[in-house]
Amino acid sequence: MIAARSSRRLKRWLVGISAMSLAFLLAPVSPAHAAGGDIPVPATSFNAKGAGSVGPADEDFVIKVRLAGLWEIPAGNMAQEKSDDPRVVNIGKAIAAQHVVLDNLDREVAKRLNIKLPSQPNADQQGWLNEMKAANSTTFDQIFIDRLRAAHGKIFPAIASIRASTRNDSVRQLAQQANQFVMTHMTLLESSGIVDYGALPTAAAPTQPGGGPVPVDAQMVAAASSGRSGIPGASTSVILLVLAAALVAGVITTMRIFRAR
Repeated sequence: MIAARSSRRLKRWLVGISAMSLAFLLAPVSPAHAAGGDIPVPATSFNAKGAGSVGPADEDFVIKVRLAGLWEIPAGNMAQEKSDDPRVVNIGKAIAAQHVVLDNLDREVAKRLNIKLPSQPNADQQGWLNEMKAANSTTFDQIFIDRLRAAHGKIFPAIASIRASTRNDSVRQLAQQANQFVMTHMTLLESSGIVDYGALPTAAAPTQPGGGPVPVDAQMVAAASSGRSGIPGASTSVILLVLAAALVAGVITTMRIFRAR
């Protein structure tokens, strides 16, 4: 009797585990929704105590992060006051709040590395703010979205360059954290549905198409363009289905073994 109850409990446990595993394997993978709440600051695997030399590019990057906050925080606040579109209002609220967090991180690094930071936006940024102030509720949204989206597109490659090349661990960590914020902000701005992509600057043509430090072969290009996995000829969905089938088969086999006992 006890053995029979134990067998039934084991079966229920195995079925529950298999169901949860199948749900995990077959669940669609989608980008995290960019909300206006707390932004998780990415953890880093290095100890950022300011060790390592600081070059002119590092100092310039820390200053640029500060400048970004000096104009995007008031721009986000204006969006909450002037826009009639709830989407733009929420985007402005999120970007302003998140830049406060990033600005605090940036000022900590500047203090640690003795980098003097500006206290006012530069001339271009002030001009964009003035343009937004002069706009009415009809024209504000397009100006706000386009100016911020263009600015984020310019800082994005600068972050990558510093993250890849800096010798200083504090600057490296800041670049990694800034990348998280900028990606979130670009996604938020594009979620408005009114970004004028045609007005964005185009990337410079490569001097050596297909060249560079990373070798690219035909198989890699085919896999990337077709959305396939790293296994030639196998799509991600097929692999997940195979894994799910193997899991179910394993559970059934285990149940049969215990039933025989």
